[in-house]
Formats: sequence, C-alpha cells, structure tokens
Amino acid sequence: MPFILKKYKAIIGKKIQHFLLQDLKIEPKLAQKYISRARVFDQNQKPFILNEKINTNSIYIAEFEGHTRGLNPLLEFKDFALFDKPTKLMVHPISKNTRYSLLDEIRYHFGNNANLAHRIDAETSGLVIVCKNKQSEKRLKDMFIEKEYKKSYLAIVQGELKKDTTIENYLEKEGKNIGVRMKTSQKGKKSLTIVKPLNYNCKKNITLVEAIPHTGRQHQIRVHLYSIGHRIIGDPIYGIDDEIAEAYLNKELDDEKRYEKTGSYRLWLHANYLEFNYNNTTYKLFSKNDEILKEFYM
Repeated sequence: MPFILKKYKAIIGKKIQHFLLQDLKIEPKLAQKYISRARVFDQNQKPFILNEKINTNSIYIAEFEGHTRGLNPLLEFKDFALFDKPTKLMVHPISKNTRYSLLDEIRYHFGNNANLAHRIDAETSGLVIVCKNKQSEKRLKDMFIEKEYKKSYLAIVQGELKKDTTIENYLEKEGKNIGVRMKTSQKGKKSLTIVKPLNYNCKKNITLVEAIPHTGRQHQIRVHLYSIGHRIIGDPIYGIDDEIAEAYLNKELDDEKRYEKTGSYRLWLHANYLEFNYNNTTYKLFSKNDEILKEFYM
C-alpha cells in the first residue's frame, strides 16, 4: 500500500498544526493537507482536527510512500523527467485504498519532493512530465496554466475522416445520468482542437488521427471527436448507452462486454508529443510507445 503509518514522538499540550510545522518541519501546505484529510492520528487512531491539542506521547501520520512495479522514466533531465504512461494507470491516487498509481513510480525514483506537472486520464496512454523538485514544479505547472506547451495526441476513431478539421465550441457538463460526461454547447468553457487524418483503414473503417488541443478542457478531444461523428474506439463514456457507461464507472464492465460495446478493451487515445521551452532550452519530446500504431495496422 502507498500510504504508510509512521510514528513520531509528540509534545503533549501543543496544537497539532504547530507541532507539524515547528517540530517536524513539515511545509505549511502539506501540514494543512495532512490534517484536513484526516491523516494525522493520536495513539488511539483518532484523527486530529485543526487547533486540537496533542494529548498523547506519540502521533501517527499516514504518509505516501512510493513503490515500483518496474516502470522507469523514458527520459531524465536535471529538473524534470518524462514517463511514458501505460493505459489504465491513474496518475495520482484517488484515496488511501489506491494500490498503485504513477505517483508511486515518481516518488520511488525521485523522492517525496517530486510531483506531476500535469495530468492525463487513466485510460489515456502517453507522455507525462514529472517535476523533480519544488522549484521546477512551480515553473512547469505555471507553463501549463499559461499554455506554453505544444501537445499532440494520436487517436483511432470510427469512420473515415477525409480532411483536416478545426473544432471550436464550448464545453459543459451534460447534466444527466453520467456525471463526468461533457457535451458541446452554446455556453460553458471555450475549447479548440485541430484534428488531422493520418491514415484510413478501409477494412476496419477506422482512421488514425492526430489531435492538437489548444485548450485543456475535461475530455476535450474525446468530446470533440464524438461531436463530429468520429468517436474514439474503446471510449466507454461517449457514444455509448448510459447503462454501459455507468457499469464502466462503477468498475462493473468486464473486458468482453466492453469490447462488444465500444470496439476495444481500452480507449485508443495517446499523448504522443510535447514541445516547450525551459530555461532557454527547447524540448521536443516524442513517445516511444507504439501500441496505438500496432492496433491500427494489425
């Protein structure tokens, strides 16, 4: 398990947040996170609340401790590294019960100060940038906020897409049965994706496309491709009956049923290329994972 319960000798009568900050030298943001998420306990395993005074000789903190399953960085530089994430791997744990995520590998390889610069969906494979220290984390995250990266994805979609297509519209929550599902709309958040067909497989009636997002909305590429009639193969949320989508989200959809209803056991969307300038150096980084090409041409 990635969360390990660690024991610390405490000071009776001291407020818990002061003890974390002053005596354990934990950074303010992390100390607040530990307390607000009930990850600091007394000897009776009762979680502390803010401003509560310590009344036992020891306290326990549930700390994230990364472990490896053999996934190594694709590339490593002084301040950051690059992982080629496989499909169906979450980048970050969603609860204490998450047994393994990309963050496990990040902390295992680079220590507790390392973190993600950005996120991609669990089912999307491909490139993820990892910050190796707090200084690079701030800069690299700010660059994503300021849209200083060029990103490109590969996707396998239904049908034949014959020409380059620019999809520009607004996205908002669908607001129906499937809570995570987005839709194109006349309101919401503005979004823009350029889609370029690369090859057409007439036997399977599928097209390999390059998708270049100029904004970073939730499920943007998936919604945009579905909105022009080219759903991504294997997508268990868009272009699928609510019953199937709900079963997928509840982890009740087996691979056989999913293949039957969506066309594949996984979402065929792959983060293939990143370009950015960091400390006066331009980086142009490509994925080495060719699973999507094998799937298209086989």
